[in-house]
Amino acid sequence: ARGFSLPLQRPGDCGDARYFDVSRLACGPCGAHQRQSAGGSSCVCQPGYRMVSSNGGPSIICEKCPGNMSGVTQDGWNCITCPKGLTSEGKCKCLNNEILVERSMDGILLNEALCEHCNGSEQSFSASDVSGNRCVRCEQTFINVSKSCDCNSPNILTGGLCFSASESLPPKGVATVRFAQLGITLTSTWFLKNLQSSASACWLYSNLTACQALGNMCVMNMNSLSVSSTDACGLFQYIYVNTARVGIVHSIAFWRHNLPWLYYGDQPGLASQVLEANHFPTIFSFKGTNKDVKLQFIAASFDAAGNFLKWQNLEGGILQLCPDTQTKLNAAYVFGTTYQQSCKISVSKILLDFANPIFYDLFLEYDGDNGQQYLWAVPVLNLNLQYSEMFVNQGSNMNNWLLTRRFFLVDTLSGRENDLGKPPRVIRIASKITISIRLVSHTQRGTIYPPLLTIAYTDVLVQNPETQSVMVSFSVNYEMNQSEARIQTDITLGVLGGLAVLWSLLKTAGWKRRTGSSIIDLQTVLKFLMFYAGDLANVFFIITVGTGIYWLVFFKAQQFVSVLLPLPSQEEGFVTYIACAFSLKALQFLQLLVSQLTIDIFFIDWERPKGKVLKAVEGEGVIRSAASPVSIWRTYFIANEWNEIQTVRKINPLFQVLAVLFFLEVVGFSNLALMDSSSSLTRSSESYIAPWSRILRFGVSAALWLAIAFIQIMFFSVFYERFVEDKISQFVDLCCMSNISVFLLSHSCFGYYIHGRSVHGHADTNMEEMNMNLKRETENLCSQRGLLPNTDGQTFQISISRKMRLHYDRIHETLTRKRGPARLLDSSANTFEQSTRAYNTMNKFLSSFIDHVHKEMDYIVKDKLLLERILGMEFMEPIEKSIFYNDEGHSFGDVLYYGNETTLLIFDILFFSVVDLASQNFVLAAILTYLQQEIFRFIRNTLGQKNLASKTLVDERFLI
Repeated sequence: ARGFSLPLQRPGDCGDARYFDVSRLACGPCGAHQRQSAGGSSCVCQPGYRMVSSNGGPSIICEKCPGNMSGVTQDGWNCITCPKGLTSEGKCKCLNNEILVERSMDGILLNEALCEHCNGSEQSFSASDVSGNRCVRCEQTFINVSKSCDCNSPNILTGGLCFSASESLPPKGVATVRFAQLGITLTSTWFLKNLQSSASACWLYSNLTACQALGNMCVMNMNSLSVSSTDACGLFQYIYVNTARVGIVHSIAFWRHNLPWLYYGDQPGLASQVLEANHFPTIFSFKGTNKDVKLQFIAASFDAAGNFLKWQNLEGGILQLCPDTQTKLNAAYVFGTTYQQSCKISVSKILLDFANPIFYDLFLEYDGDNGQQYLWAVPVLNLNLQYSEMFVNQGSNMNNWLLTRRFFLVDTLSGRENDLGKPPRVIRIASKITISIRLVSHTQRGTIYPPLLTIAYTDVLVQNPETQSVMVSFSVNYEMNQSEARIQTDITLGVLGGLAVLWSLLKTAGWKRRTGSSIIDLQTVLKFLMFYAGDLANVFFIITVGTGIYWLVFFKAQQFVSVLLPLPSQEEGFVTYIACAFSLKALQFLQLLVSQLTIDIFFIDWERPKGKVLKAVEGEGVIRSAASPVSIWRTYFIANEWNEIQTVRKINPLFQVLAVLFFLEVVGFSNLALMDSSSSLTRSSESYIAPWSRILRFGVSAALWLAIAFIQIMFFSVFYERFVEDKISQFVDLCCMSNISVFLLSHSCFGYYIHGRSVHGHADTNMEEMNMNLKRETENLCSQRGLLPNTDGQTFQISISRKMRLHYDRIHETLTRKRGPARLLDSSANTFEQSTRAYNTMNKFLSSFIDHVHKEMDYIVKDKLLLERILGMEFMEPIEKSIFYNDEGHSFGDVLYYGNETTLLIFDILFFSVVDLASQNFVLAAILTYLQQEIFRFIRNTLGQKNLASKTLVDERFLI
């Protein structure tokens, strides 16, 4: 690497005695009596020496001039006598208003240079030009005031112009510029040179260029008006107020003849009239022949001196400081496409590209009815302007705004002190430019208000241009009045929220009935809040999904523009709704998880011993006959099947996530969430990609989640459960074939019962007998499976009496006593025997309860009323007898994932949406959503398995 390296040297590093060799990119020595040239890439002779030969670079030969001819000609080749002295470079100089003559008319070199005086008297009126090389006609104001080219006292010379002291001149101007962000006030060299002369020429002579230059200086001073100040804006306002008699331009009251149009006026409330009183006379559409219509912005441009440059179309990135392709830059003006561009630009590049500021008056072009092209003036809202306490260009209250017209992108001129040729001390940059297009309320034909250009400037103290940078942005926003939408949303939230309160109260009342309590205590209040959290989450979900789909359909499908998307700042309320929905739904989901993990469950084994067996009595040495034991394997088998169906869902979570991700990222539905008018699912890589709308992202993703979930549920219910596998119904059938019933209590006095008593009497049999039993059942040669004779009803919702619950708890205490303190255990028998005895007691009690053995704890079987089914509660209270409600829909799934698909689905959608809104990444949202599904499924399976082993005495080692 060292073999291809070289030291970095710049022309400024070479010093006076060396030059910069462009062939070696390094400094080289100059010869004798030589020094570095002004450009730095060659050598020139020192003062008092003339060139004898020169081949460029250091290849020159210098010779000292004789004493009587100590000066050197302007070209450096000859020596000459200078009668009026020498410059620092050793060349002849002349006095003001004189020109230097070194050669005769035919080019012969003179021995002594001449200083010819320019004749400033009448008929000639000549003076030397800026370079001092020739006589030219002097400035007209000199001639008008003094009839000569001199501006002697008491006349006033300012800015190269001469004014008579007897004329009524504008007040003395203050040539300062205030950089409020830095807290700096500078005396601008440009203002010092041109402010007073421009104001005087504009005031006395109505000089158009001078008036424009004065207006530009006012714009460079941020249009900041003050009644007591005589800065650039104060002088402009002085002339504006005192020239009302000259008339206005194009019937615009704020545009004086000869003056630039800088302000819209300072009447309170005028801004709202300008922006909303009139409609722009053009209609816009997203579809048909007029789609992709571009806004034809055009600007009149001026230089700092007030000269008109040209009309400029904004296409091509005139206002966009960030570099980009032509296609993407022009996309900013396609109607309906929200455009955003931001980048960092180095100060050195700004100084290079914007050496001279350009000022713009912006218009929007349109065609009139007669085919004539017209211009609509675009008002400017300068956020840096501070007019008075009445007008502050911040916030959304238009009545406090003071609108202006002219603006610039970069000002590197007003911040120069002492010398215009030196770099500026401070520069001012348009760091944020926003064009706002507002839709007329209740329009159906794509009518808009006049656009508004909002601009914010940043003051930069130039210290190290190479390392300093500025963040700049340019955007085009489309907006409409969202107050009506907010009111409708608030009304919907209020109505549905009120209904949610009533629904939660009904749920709480039903819960109180099912717990067998009638006292309103703290637990009741907390339960109501939990119910209300879930119902309010559903309300928020309905509102957000409805809102998202509404904007998706009506914005993307409209032909003539009637709605526009909310701005990002207007989406905060929507995002808050989603966050509330997710938080409340997460609370409901966790409560659901806890309730399912704490249910009481017991497997009733109806199997009875088949005969007797001989059994040795331990310790007695004798053999006695005893009832043959009943196999426990059927119970273990049912327990494992129950364990497997705890997290069965009506949708496949992995397929759901992958399908949603496929349609979003592969098919391209995500492109519908872009803030543009296109409803295409594909975008060209070369075209501009508009920013995302959070409302549309949620609307698209939620719609896909719901659509795919609906298709899955329909497929699962209509086809899969009928023709492939229905695990819930199969579990009920399996219970019947195993001769085992399932007794479930999800509340203190409410639960579910699956009647699994075999119609064949025994289930612990061989294969041949099992097949025979199935054949007899198929041929209707045996009784039906139902709890009641001649019925098929096997699943029930049960509402048990308080007495029944107390008896159940007394037996259940002995089931769980082994987990209590050791001092409570019966020392005469081991724990396992106590548990076995308690298990048999519970099995015997529940089986006898089902068989109506306990008349004091009997039950009746009935159908639920339609209203009871709708409300999900029971009207009758089981005081004397328990009530078994016929259930055809396997409602015991409510204690499983299977019966809570809606809650799980909404939670998944909200989780996906919250992650996506936070990250703006569908892939990440899909991955995290699947991970949380698997984590909660693992928790549900693991803890549910432990609860199952605890409540049924099934050894956890047999649950696989």
